[in-house]
Amino acid sequence: MKNMKIKSEIRNPKSERNPNAEYRMPNVRAALRISSFGLLSSFVIRHSSFVIRHSSLTVCALLLALPVAYAQTKTSASTPCMDVLGRFTGADVPVLGPAEFEVTPGKWATNATSANLPGKGLAQHPSYWFSNSVVIESATAQHPMLYIGEGYNKMFLVNDGKIIWTYSTGKGNEYDDVWMLSNGNILFTRMQYLAEITPEKKVVWRYDCPTNTEVHCCQPIGLDKVLFIRNGLPPKLMVMNIKTGNVAVEHALPAKSLTDQKTVHPQFRRVRYTAQGTYLVPMLGLGTNGAVVEYDKNFNEVWRYPIRSPWAAIRLKNGNTLITDESDKLTREVNPKGETVWELKPDDLPEPYRFINTQTCTRLANGNTIICSRGNGKGPQLVEVTPDKKVAWVLQDWGDLGPATAVQILDDPGIPENPGESEH
Repeated sequence: MKNMKIKSEIRNPKSERNPNAEYRMPNVRAALRISSFGLLSSFVIRHSSFVIRHSSLTVCALLLALPVAYAQTKTSASTPCMDVLGRFTGADVPVLGPAEFEVTPGKWATNATSANLPGKGLAQHPSYWFSNSVVIESATAQHPMLYIGEGYNKMFLVNDGKIIWTYSTGKGNEYDDVWMLSNGNILFTRMQYLAEITPEKKVVWRYDCPTNTEVHCCQPIGLDKVLFIRNGLPPKLMVMNIKTGNVAVEHALPAKSLTDQKTVHPQFRRVRYTAQGTYLVPMLGLGTNGAVVEYDKNFNEVWRYPIRSPWAAIRLKNGNTLITDESDKLTREVNPKGETVWELKPDDLPEPYRFINTQTCTRLANGNTIICSRGNGKGPQLVEVTPDKKVAWVLQDWGDLGPATAVQILDDPGIPENPGESEH
């Protein structure tokens, strides 16, 4: 009964009286508040494997929906990555794929996993999933995620608190960006190339960088196009059709130098295409002139936010921009006016939970933020905080995982290849 959902469409009543009655149901711990019109103004249902919370429903609708909850598995168009996880553990998935090369863990692997941290490490995070206006919280499910880190060329897929799939690319530099698509394919960067692979570890597309260029960021735009920045002299923002091989967009970006090869590596680490059709570009390699710049489709600058060393930037659904400053170990949310509305530094957290460094973060649907830290074998790899900076979860597991540069939370609502739906 752990993986269930309510599929019935339920509309909220527009009016209700003061709720003051509470009812209990057999075999399920439940608290129902009923208005004098017989309308359910709120409820919490707890079972050993799931929790249901809602407000403003009719009792009749609830009773009709509950049997459906018991009968249906946890699948939803709003969380398509969860629907394809079974493919990663199929009998046709090899230990090593044709393009895989085993990689040796770093010295961090001998570090003991810290105990008594908030949550239970890999086997901690409760998941929230949505059906119409109902939210069901699985009390025993763990945080499903796709996890990569610079310094360890092994990608991890985690579900139910267990590593269920990995993908290794041998020695060299470096994993920086990763996406699971709604069809189950995984798009990633490996500095010298970009690739898209299937759960069965077959390479369906690959782009190799020309000599003296690098790639550290990517984003799917639909299932047939990929956005990336190719660091070089000059660096170029590109959109490529992976079905035809045609380059749909190619535009040179500002750089610290157009002649010094040593300036190529730090130029760019992220680019994101927004739901509004703009390009959000953190200018990491401009030295003291660092900034997050937004361009329209014709590459006119429409927004700029100066910040010392912007490694990553995400346009949030609320219209604000969430920025990671690597040098200052800072995560900052700013509004369109450039005003800071939220900010997190390591010193804001209790000492055992402070991240050593940070490159990216992800904003969850519940408003929490997960900070990713490379750590280099020290401190937590992932720290989840609430909007009021309370620590909700800490992952520090150097025995099973390596550094954390980026993470995609797979049960967060949204179709990844639809721009703006995945805030990572």
